[in-house]
Amino acid sequence: MTDPTRIPVIIGVGEIADRPDVLGRGPIGPEPAALMAEALARADRDAGGGWLSRVASLDVVNAVSWPYADLPARIADFIGHRPARLAYGPVGGETPVRFLHEAARRIARGEAEVAALCSGEAEHSAGAARRAGLKPERDAAPPWTAPDPAWTNPRARDYLHPQALRHGLSQPVVVYPLYETALQAAWGQTPRQGRDESALLGAAMSRVAAENPSGWLRRPFTADEIATPSAANRPIAWPYPKLMVANPVVNQAAALIVTNLALARAAGLPEHRLVPVGPGAAATEPRDWLSRDRFDHAPAQDAVLAATLRRAGLTPADLAAIELYSCFPCVPKMARRSLGLPADSVPTVAGGLTFFGAPLNGFMAHAACAMVRRLRDAPGAAGLLYGQGEFVTKHHALVLGGRPRVPDDAPVSVQDEADRRRGPVPPVIEAATGRAIVETHTVLFDREGAPDRGVVVLRQGGSRLLARVPAADRATLAVLTDLDRSPVGRDGTLWTALDGLLEWEAA
Repeated sequence: MTDPTRIPVIIGVGEIADRPDVLGRGPIGPEPAALMAEALARADRDAGGGWLSRVASLDVVNAVSWPYADLPARIADFIGHRPARLAYGPVGGETPVRFLHEAARRIARGEAEVAALCSGEAEHSAGAARRAGLKPERDAAPPWTAPDPAWTNPRARDYLHPQALRHGLSQPVVVYPLYETALQAAWGQTPRQGRDESALLGAAMSRVAAENPSGWLRRPFTADEIATPSAANRPIAWPYPKLMVANPVVNQAAALIVTNLALARAAGLPEHRLVPVGPGAAATEPRDWLSRDRFDHAPAQDAVLAATLRRAGLTPADLAAIELYSCFPCVPKMARRSLGLPADSVPTVAGGLTFFGAPLNGFMAHAACAMVRRLRDAPGAAGLLYGQGEFVTKHHALVLGGRPRVPDDAPVSVQDEADRRRGPVPPVIEAATGRAIVETHTVLFDREGAPDRGVVVLRQGGSRLLARVPAADRATLAVLTDLDRSPVGRDGTLWTALDGLLEWEAA
């Protein structure tokens, strides 16, 4: 420990879960900005009060459930204070971890004495309003901020390969299954074994969420419930049913307040409530998922996790708590193996994005709040936060707890190491005939649980291509959904359909 004015510590955390079953409330709850302001107020109270008016830097996680013209300014209006630095981040599930890391480094450099970050969404209320034909800016009590008519959805995917867009593979829920299928084959699992691992992991996470007062689904689920398709657990994209995908239809917000150790002590805050912010690291994969070397590893994830622990002087066995991003099972399963954690480890303190809830980009702010509470009960212990964004694309990890320290000046990025771990990328071709083998695949289902189509990523020679499997080709769909034999490596025949897309039939 050195100069306490340069040592960043978390002093306050606040969360809110505005559930629709609250008595006496109409169908539309508070707007996202109001939820974030309430989370900041709760974080301020958690820190003893009087800190919000001293916040010099406020980072706001990108919110998608309502079209604001200037969300940070609206939050400042709600809290009655405009920090000197107001920043709004891009879309990405890793951004709360990055904001927390950057706030700590800002404190250490003396650029701010008090910093905060917040996230929040009201997708549940916004969806309920749409279904009821209501306008929150008119019909909510109080009315929501007027929507910005010039707002554009920040989740545009124009950076993806045209073939990915033509085949409808532009949303996370249909891309992560490609990783799951490839990983199962690489790990020597049958699809049934991979499904069962995902279900056991989800069941363990649901038990954590059930005990979290800020969680959305407040009951534990069994592995059988999670693995078995049903009316309440319809198949979404093979091999994932609903209870294996992130749940964004929530009203949740979170906030954290960071200051330096000297100020926290001067305020008389108990030492055990001050959670140091340790080192971290970040890296990315190529943004276009079709332009990656393979789908059975994530070099950026491996590099980030290894570098973060190395910089902290820790091993996985030293960690008292872990939150591994869990939008889909493949992500924590990969990270768990990268860290060498036991198969029965439960890598969450909040409850995961299915069961705790996935307020779009904000889940890791809630995870950080849960981590702070856990570490306050174990002074001196350390925990790991790992967030991820887009399509296994953006990775950021951060250590909380442990000994108080001044952040070093090492670059946060470990991109060079991530790139070194990556192999050659096969060229993507759009036209082909003849034979091709499966690299990975998914099957997309309609809302009644019937297959809509399959999509296969194929290899032909040294090239990669995408092809469709029509719903009418039941034999090939049966091959793709066989629980006891992976189709990865399976041979088949290509041709061009009338609409110009390639189609594939299993041999």
